[in-house]
Amino acid sequence: MPIDPYILALLGTVALAALLPASGTAADVAGGATTGAVALLFFLYGARLSTREALDGLKSWRLHLTVLACTFLVFPLLGLAARGLVPFALTPELYSGLLFLCLVPSTIQSSIAFTSMARGNVPAAICAGSFSSIAGIVVTPLLAALLLGGGANGFSADSLLRIVAQLLLPFVAGQLLRRWVGGFLTRHRTLLGRVDRGSILLVVYTAFSQGMVAGVWNQVTPGRLGALFAVEVVLLAAMLTISWYGARRLGFDRADRVAIQFAGSKKSLAAGLPMASVLFGAQASLAVLPLMLFHMLQLVVCAMIAKRRSRDPLPEPSLDEPAAVRTRAVAGQG
Repeated sequence: MPIDPYILALLGTVALAALLPASGTAADVAGGATTGAVALLFFLYGARLSTREALDGLKSWRLHLTVLACTFLVFPLLGLAARGLVPFALTPELYSGLLFLCLVPSTIQSSIAFTSMARGNVPAAICAGSFSSIAGIVVTPLLAALLLGGGANGFSADSLLRIVAQLLLPFVAGQLLRRWVGGFLTRHRTLLGRVDRGSILLVVYTAFSQGMVAGVWNQVTPGRLGALFAVEVVLLAAMLTISWYGARRLGFDRADRVAIQFAGSKKSLAAGLPMASVLFGAQASLAVLPLMLFHMLQLVVCAMIAKRRSRDPLPEPSLDEPAAVRTRAVAGQG
């Protein structure tokens, strides 16, 4: 399968931070730029989200609740279960990063792309990913404070205030100003997409530079990285299985199950990296390592699943089904 150029850019950024880490004045400048970039990211998230579309999406509330339960309930429970792997397979720092990964909201873009490829319910995937991202701005820091607080990470009221200042307030500002800036964002979607990705690369560079300067990478061995990868393979396989068969037990049709599987089993690098930089400080490099590894893994595995599901025969809708259901099935066949 072709390699995502953005994955290569992420790996290149990590290599640059390892060879030329920012320190001293350069670190202060990079830290200030990262703070501004994170605020800009969440302002753009807020300005792009159509409130009207979000409200319309509430009609599929059972599906959205299922995705939220996978993202913020089942994932954290599996993360807590992995605590038994410390210190035999994972170091405490890598485990903290793994648990933080389990608290991050679902991704939007790739969930939509894979749902479309697999001929699933694309509108539901759009809304589910959007709702997860909105909820994650509040739920992820609260869960992090609850499950990771009191330890080496130093979560406190100050951490939550930083989240509000750098993430929540810019998001709300984007929503309030959408009326005036929404058209501009739509016309310059490609350019702003590059701004998004560039901002995330800056966050990665700053986080890994701090890790290099602080010497945290001396704590990671190839054996530990291999164990982390194996744990994440099991975690992804468990969530793909739970989301697919759990949705079937709940009575969802195939199109909805596809959307639930892809939105409920994936984690957002774009949302998780800025949050980690705010919450973990100098330890952010180890905190984001599990998330970056999981991001690459989920892209490869879900692409293969979506390609396979695209060849599934679709059920023929009966004449007594609602028109919307028949229309969706016909569109999926096309």
